Amino acid sequence: MARAGGYGALLDALRGVTWPVRRTARGGTAGTHRSRLRGLSPEFTEYRPYRQGDDPRRLDWKLLARTDRAFLRVTSDRTTLGTWIVVDASASMAFPERTRAKWAQACRVAVGLTAVALGGGDPVGIVVPAGGPEPGTTGTARILPPRTRRGTLGEVARLLDGVTPEGSTALAPALALTGRAARLAIVTDLLGDADALLRDARKLVAAGADVHLVHVVAREELEPVAAAFLATDPEEPSLQRPLGDDSREAYLGAFDAFRRGAARAWREAGATYTEVAADEPAAHAVRRITVLPLGVAASG
Repeated sequence: MARAGGYGALLDALRGVTWPVRRTARGGTAGTHRSRLRGLSPEFTEYRPYRQGDDPRRLDWKLLARTDRAFLRVTSDRTTLGTWIVVDASASMAFPERTRAKWAQACRVAVGLTAVALGGGDPVGIVVPAGGPEPGTTGTARILPPRTRRGTLGEVARLLDGVTPEGSTALAPALALTGRAARLAIVTDLLGDADALLRDARKLVAAGADVHLVHVVAREELEPVAAAFLATDPEEPSLQRPLGDDSREAYLGAFDAFRRGAARAWREAGATYTEVAADEPAAHAVRRITVLPLGVAASG
């Protein structure tokens, strides 16, 4: 597996990890995932009776000679899975300000997913919607189109390392930049246009895409300090709220309900939902994201 500056240990830990698709992939380029197309590949699937108009080249002539009955050998072709990774770079991803732990974890996860997809022969592209320095303003999205060429992993790592999370940027429009993605991973803290993002992701799922939502949360969000302090919205600094002993339990209950609601909504939409704490080992997080849920047969 290729190495990228600063991510060597992560890449070493992900050697041999695969990212099987949860549904039959659409596509026509030879690869490792089972395709919706069926044809002349060497992987036998089943026999079916010959019908007028079928390609005679697919007849099993040995079976015909033995039984005097015409059957076709039906085989499953394999395809590559065009993969896009959308990474949220809004100001809330820079929390906490001292460590920017959420953004650092988002970068590690994105690089890890890129490495695993590339390791399976899948082309990978990345979109980082850019926010302006002021809330509500937008910049130019940073985009690398899907590719498998040597150096792609390094390009993704350099792009992410050059981004500073800032502003308030809608993620949903970025999904349109991915076209008809076969597989899409969205790395975000869901503190933006979550409803619009879910709506547009649901459309992609309906069109056959394999969609993964990676919800990054900071340890400080899960376990806020006991001492009283003034919480400030990083994307709208004018929004401030005191948090102390009398409000801590209410916050924890609300944040827990928010996360459980998000998990339920995304899974009901047909996507996967994986919560990733900013201090979780990134290789462990990537393995959790890419593993097939129980009861889902691998199709790649």
